[in-house]
Amino acid sequence: MEYDFREIERKWQQRWAEAGTYRVEADPSRPKYYVLDMFPYPSGAGLHVGHPLGYIASDIYSRYKRQKGFNVLHPMGYDAFGLPAEQYAIQTGQHPAVTTEQNIRRYREQLDKIGFSFDWSREVRTCDPGYYKWTQWAFEQMYGHYYDTAADRAKPIAALEAHFAAHGTAGLRAACGKEQNFTAAEWKAFTPKEQSDILMNYRLAYQADTLVNWCEGLGTVLANDEVKDGLSIRGGFPVEQKLMRQWLLRVTAYAERLLAGLDNLEWSESLKEIQRNWIGKSTGATMFFPIKGQPEENKLEIFTTRADTVFGVTFMVLAPEHPYIRAIVTPEQQAAVEAYIAETKKRSERERMADTKRVSGVFTGAYAVNPFNGTEIPIWISDYVLAGYGTGAIMAVPAHDSRDWAFAKHFDLPIVPIIECDVTEGSYDAKEGKLINSDFLTGLEVKEAIPAMFRAIEERGIGHRKVNYRLRDAIFSRQRYWGEPFPVSYDADGVPQLVPESELPLVLPETDNFTPTKDGQPPLARVNGWKYETSTMPGFAGSSAYYLRYMDPHNDKALVDPQINKYWENVDLYVGGIEHATGHLMYSRFWNKFLFDLGYVCKDEPFKKLVNQGMIQGRSNFVYRVTDRPNTYVSYGLKEQYKTQEIHVDVNIVKNDMLDLEAFKAWRPEFKEAEFILEDGKYVCGWAIEKMSKSMFNVVNPDMIVENYGADTLRMYEMFLGPLEQSKPWDTNGIDGVHKFLRRLWRIVGNADDAVPTDAELKTLHKTIKKIGEDIENFSFNTSVSAFMICLNELYDHKTTSRKILEPLVALVAPFAPHIAEELWHGPLGHAPAESVCDAPYPVYDEKYLAESSFEYPVSFNGKMRFKRTFDRSMTPDAIAEAIRADQQTARYADGKAIRKVIVVPGKIINVVC
Repeated sequence: MEYDFREIERKWQQRWAEAGTYRVEADPSRPKYYVLDMFPYPSGAGLHVGHPLGYIASDIYSRYKRQKGFNVLHPMGYDAFGLPAEQYAIQTGQHPAVTTEQNIRRYREQLDKIGFSFDWSREVRTCDPGYYKWTQWAFEQMYGHYYDTAADRAKPIAALEAHFAAHGTAGLRAACGKEQNFTAAEWKAFTPKEQSDILMNYRLAYQADTLVNWCEGLGTVLANDEVKDGLSIRGGFPVEQKLMRQWLLRVTAYAERLLAGLDNLEWSESLKEIQRNWIGKSTGATMFFPIKGQPEENKLEIFTTRADTVFGVTFMVLAPEHPYIRAIVTPEQQAAVEAYIAETKKRSERERMADTKRVSGVFTGAYAVNPFNGTEIPIWISDYVLAGYGTGAIMAVPAHDSRDWAFAKHFDLPIVPIIECDVTEGSYDAKEGKLINSDFLTGLEVKEAIPAMFRAIEERGIGHRKVNYRLRDAIFSRQRYWGEPFPVSYDADGVPQLVPESELPLVLPETDNFTPTKDGQPPLARVNGWKYETSTMPGFAGSSAYYLRYMDPHNDKALVDPQINKYWENVDLYVGGIEHATGHLMYSRFWNKFLFDLGYVCKDEPFKKLVNQGMIQGRSNFVYRVTDRPNTYVSYGLKEQYKTQEIHVDVNIVKNDMLDLEAFKAWRPEFKEAEFILEDGKYVCGWAIEKMSKSMFNVVNPDMIVENYGADTLRMYEMFLGPLEQSKPWDTNGIDGVHKFLRRLWRIVGNADDAVPTDAELKTLHKTIKKIGEDIENFSFNTSVSAFMICLNELYDHKTTSRKILEPLVALVAPFAPHIAEELWHGPLGHAPAESVCDAPYPVYDEKYLAESSFEYPVSFNGKMRFKRTFDRSMTPDAIAEAIRADQQTARYADGKAIRKVIVVPGKIINVVC
């Protein structure tokens, strides 16, 4: 019988769907296991062969755990809000809801073809009002709570109001934006608007003026990864840093818990380290430097971990966005400062952080005063200091900091080793590691001097000790249409008013115009009758708690029923890309910890174990847009003559790196009027091997592989490409070998009978069971595929037909290639229709079949290996030595020399000494 993979896969995909094979419910009588994939954004391009890599791995593990007796939750859904659908709507006039629905249907069709064991009855879509009701609900909960640092948990904002009414800010320990001081009487005297503004300083969801990546051309704020070289990735529009009123989430309140929680997670150390660095805990001191000629209250606040270097400060540096700049800049420096600030606005914070070699800055003309010795210090501004990190100001000690040193060298500023500082109260001997000539630090070693300086700072009233974090609060609003509406309106004084919980969801209104208004307001501002917040929530809003909604997706009374949450608890295995380490994973952990504080979930952490699949790479092509000539593109060989922006282009309209110009114009509406600067009459594209991604337009469609080889071949081949965690280029050269394995499996199981298995067959089977089980537990799926091939080769050599060998083998293969396994399970192996291979008990190996009755010894002569001999393990060393002496090859390698002795190390080696 022919292996007709197309018919077999269609048949079983239909039967699994009709029978609800993958549907699951909470069942306290069975142990649970929750496997989750990072859900996809459904773009018009559909899936490429890189997407299924993680899904296949998680599916193998889900099926394996099911066969091991676990009640496995393995859901899937769609991250359906976002800028691409909105931009497509602006360009084509199609509503984002329509194109998103079309894209989801396409994704579902592709996913079904690959045979995943998803419980589709639990599907969620972030653009569904029934889903985003709970995103809005969570936002309202955050708005209604603050973080009590003494209790180390979130508490209702009403408790904070009660504290203010009784004590003012006295005795208050709470996470906030700016420290405030007022009495109970003053609190009561504040107007409702003033009280609202004060409470906003403490709320976990709050409004504030913050710097954002503003793109006028797209009419919205962009995330850092949506900006490159000062231009938007989509459209190539200029992006500048702009101060805007935004909603934010006070993620920083949970910084210490986010840091401590990493110790209890089964995540890779590299991923944990990424999060630790992103949180960026440092212990130091806040210090205040007076500004010459400025009011007493206008002091520069800096944070330092090395207060003992204050005697080596030779200049101060402010971020270009620092609020004091315009107040302190001198008339002579005004023009230069304004020009520098304008230029800086074109660079994102990510670019500024990454560009460590670039040195730029400008002098303000103002001076700060060293609070320890009264030395006047020039104040500069530079884009290597960020407004959002620390205080936006630093004290520069160029003799002991590489970035400060480069800045000082570039601008010819003093670089004074601390030992040479001419100070009145203290200096530092770098060679001896001690402070000298100081009335309070003389003779202390550095490890003692730092805390001593912290004490001195506090005693002198010029600062205080502080723990600082690099982590920043998350900007939670976007000036877009296609996103979750904020359930917020405003009264006449601009005080936010929440939509009552009973009236949620606040549904996104219909519109046919998705562009910003003429005065730059978000698209919702043009909707007649819309009386709510006009910004919408960002993409991560819908993805931050979707794993909880999967547990109880149809509940319209709660995010998740407490009893159901108690059963599923949290995600046991999460599979997804490491690119989400500092965004999605951080926000999800924050979101979960907040809900845990309120008692809505039973676990403090959302994801116990996390596995990052590597990337399947593709060959990308680029075109080069001339930045000062709109819609003009220059060929690769001429691009150095122009200032250009590199843009990915669809590889399907490029052949041998030559761009099809007409296809490019037809590719997307924005390129319809494109003009080209050619070389030799052709447009040559650049190229690179990089991540296969829709955004890089270098994708290979998995449908083609499924059509030509079958889903089971695709599943096994993607695992066979290499270790799951590593990136690897897509290459179909080895796919025939995997397909051949499945055809051979089909043939050998098709001949199954009741023959009694031999010891050799049992040994092959049980060593394979052991190997595959260990590989799955270690996510070493590539070596599993190799082990299957070796097993089948040996069974063919044994001429195996025994059902007792082949049936466990099919059950073993089932997680990897479920379609062929199901067909063989019911066909040649004769199982009843109701007995799915998905529920076949996972085979268990028996050690007795793995024991070796003999051992192949390497035989060495004077330490040099010459030949090998196999002996029964029951033979004594003396008997083995005697057999070696009598062996014909011994005489050959002894070469006439007398054999002095034969050393036998049982089960290891034989050495002949001549």
